[in-house]
Amino acid sequence: MENNRQHALVTGSSNGIGQATAIALAKAGYDVGLTYRSEASRGRCLAVYEECKKYGVDVQMYQVELIHREACEQLIQQFLAHFKTIDVLVNNAGGALKIPKGEFDEMPLDYWEDQIALNLNAPAFLSHYAVKNMKENNIKGRIVNISSVHAKITWVKRKMLPYCAGKAGVEMFTAALGVEVAPYGIRVNCVAPGFIMTGASSRYTSDQTKAFSDHIPAGILGTTADIVPTILFLCDEANTRFIVGQTFRVDGGQSVTGNIDSMKEDFEK
Repeated sequence: MENNRQHALVTGSSNGIGQATAIALAKAGYDVGLTYRSEASRGRCLAVYEECKKYGVDVQMYQVELIHREACEQLIQQFLAHFKTIDVLVNNAGGALKIPKGEFDEMPLDYWEDQIALNLNAPAFLSHYAVKNMKENNIKGRIVNISSVHAKITWVKRKMLPYCAGKAGVEMFTAALGVEVAPYGIRVNCVAPGFIMTGASSRYTSDQTKAFSDHIPAGILGTTADIVPTILFLCDEANTRFIVGQTFRVDGGQSVTGNIDSMKEDFEK
């Protein structure tokens, strides 16, 4: 029997927002492609794989280093070799990678290049190949880019410079591509999370997390459960008929106030 389920690729699926999104899509009946960066994260991604399989959908795993353009192309090729078409692309993979010491003028420029490659170029390259398949197959596909509150407000430490620039860029990319592909029925939108508690948040002390929440109007820190419903909403064709190139900020009001007083310390110390 032919599989009529829709096919979704979620990058950065081994933890955090990507993990929760992939599982939610599988639960909603999507076949899912998962990505992980290194052997160190393979075990976590395998756990996500097993959880997704519980919902009776087709699940595939791909190891990929998204800072390389060729790897982005190969990922889409591998996904299409198995699923044939792509209905949903969630460009979730991102982050600050390993932050070098020193101020901006001391920062190795390859760090800047890697940050822009991961947080801006990768979503653009993956979208390039995904849109091509969507148009060729007359698919009213959806692309959901994941930005950050730091597209609007920055940390005072230079380490966030390329990350903030990349995330701001992906929001403008969302708007521009969204307008271009809208006539084809393809919808490109973006979700910008605030401070979300994930496994990576364990590096913060309880005093630090309290300081962060004290400067968020909602008075709380977010969880993946606060973010995933918005992502899932934008992955659904029926919901996005009239939503084009938008960024949805889910940050407890932090970007509205622009308050970063609690973030002046270097949290990597």
